[in-house]
Amino acid sequence: MAKEPKQEQGAQAVPVKTAKGTEIQPTAPTRALSPFEEMDRFFEEFFPRRWLRAFRRDWPPWGDLTTPFEGRMPRVDLIDRENEIVVRAEAPGVDKKDLDVSLTENTITIKGTTRHEEKEERGDYYRSEISRGSFTRTLTLPADVDGSQAKATFQDGMLEVVLPKVEGARRRTIKVE
Repeated sequence: MAKEPKQEQGAQAVPVKTAKGTEIQPTAPTRALSPFEEMDRFFEEFFPRRWLRAFRRDWPPWGDLTTPFEGRMPRVDLIDRENEIVVRAEAPGVDKKDLDVSLTENTITIKGTTRHEEKEERGDYYRSEISRGSFTRTLTLPADVDGSQAKATFQDGMLEVVLPKVEGARRRTIKVE
């Protein structure tokens, strides 16, 4: 039996000739799965990840159990109009007195805090939950604004701030000839 010449590891896959003149095509090395990987693959084939969805309706809705701003930022729309900039921000669960809006020539900062306290008493049963959250979001405005003419409204968890642009920052249309 003739010995096959060894190929260096990391070298390019080139057919190797044996002593009898036949060519052997190299194959890609395979990696054996660990027992944990085999078991994981077996369970994934047998129980796909979506098989639990049928039972999900019995589980508590986790999104309702946390406060509105624990670890996330409010969604914000920034609308650049011809003479003004409109900023709309979602702030559900925030009271009007707990909102703070500040601005400079080209940035707006929205800060808010939430407090939620829930108590329940029934016979010998007593439950009390207190949660707090806060957020700060700073946005760069696309143009300079006149802060003295700004108007802010807050209704049903939506903050809307209308910021008029300064004269030099207003959009102009240039006719191409």
